[in-house]
Amino acid sequence: MKSLAELKAIKDRMKDKVILREGSGDVRVVVGMATCGIAAGARPVLNAFVEGVTAAKLTDKVTVSQTGCIGLCQLEPIVEVHEAGKEKVTYVKMTPEKVETVIEKHLKNGKVVTEFTVADV
Repeated sequence: MKSLAELKAIKDRMKDKVILREGSGDVRVVVGMATCGIAAGARPVLNAFVEGVTAAKLTDKVTVSQTGCIGLCQLEPIVEVHEAGKEKVTYVKMTPEKVETVIEKHLKNGKVVTEFTVADV
C-alpha cells in the first residue's frame, strides 16, 4: 500500500462483502469454519457463497456468515440455511461448485437441493 487513496479503494471494494456477512436478510447462510471445516475446504465455500449471493443480487434477502464447529466433522464443509418459519436445511460435503447449485435452486427458487443435505448422506 502506497497511499491513503489505495487504502480507501480496498475498503470500498470489501465493503459489500462485510455488509453481506453482517446483513439482516430473511435467509441466513451459515458456513462452519472451525478447524475441521477449514481443513476440509470451508474457506472456498464461504467465499463462493459471498461472491455468488452478490452476483445473484440477493444481498437484500440473504445474509452469509460463519460459525464454529457444527458437530459433524466427518461431513465438513457444512452449510446451514435458516429461513424464517421453516426448518433449517443442513448441506454437507459442500464445494464451491455445489454452492452455485444451492444459490440457483434453493436461495433463488426456494427448492432444497436434497442430494446435498445431511438427510441424504
